[in-house]
Amino acid sequence: MYRKYLLVFFAVIIFYISFSARQNSIKNISLPLAANTALIYPEIKIGSGLPVRMKIPSLKIDTHIESAGLTKEGAVAVPKGPDNVVWFDLGPRPGEIGSSVINGHSGYKDNKPAVFDNLDKLRKGDKIYVEDEFGAATVFVVREFETYNSKANPAEVFSSNDGASHLNLVTCTGNWNEAERTHSNRLVVFTDKE
Repeated sequence: MYRKYLLVFFAVIIFYISFSARQNSIKNISLPLAANTALIYPEIKIGSGLPVRMKIPSLKIDTHIESAGLTKEGAVAVPKGPDNVVWFDLGPRPGEIGSSVINGHSGYKDNKPAVFDNLDKLRKGDKIYVEDEFGAATVFVVREFETYNSKANPAEVFSSNDGASHLNLVTCTGNWNEAERTHSNRLVVFTDKE
């Protein structure tokens, strides 16, 4: 009987050590819309499931959520194709305290339709639904919009210190730069948990 409790005790210790290591590894990382953006994350609370689906009724979006961190160049990863979005998994999960970030393509190559082509048509008060792997949905309400240069260091996109839960949607906008293979700006939609 004591052996069972001992195993549980060691499992809790191992989880705590691995969680602490994860926390320390994301305190000062580069998370660019442009490269070399140093950001500090609030404490991440474990408990909600992984995000798997996002719905934006006003835009008729119902899409799968991929999970990814950074590219080898140190930029935030983008979805594999035009139809899905990607949750930045080095930050909090949607619904947890802090600023979760989901990005998706717009203005995709060969004029192929992309999930966030109409993101700029969202309006203040529109709702966004994020479902987790257990079927629980978290609702976010659009608060404001900002446009940043692709080389900007917008720490407010990836972090917050107000103790609330936010979801920030990011996509490309502006002119296409052939030499850099990217658009000139990033549109960010800031939302708050309902």
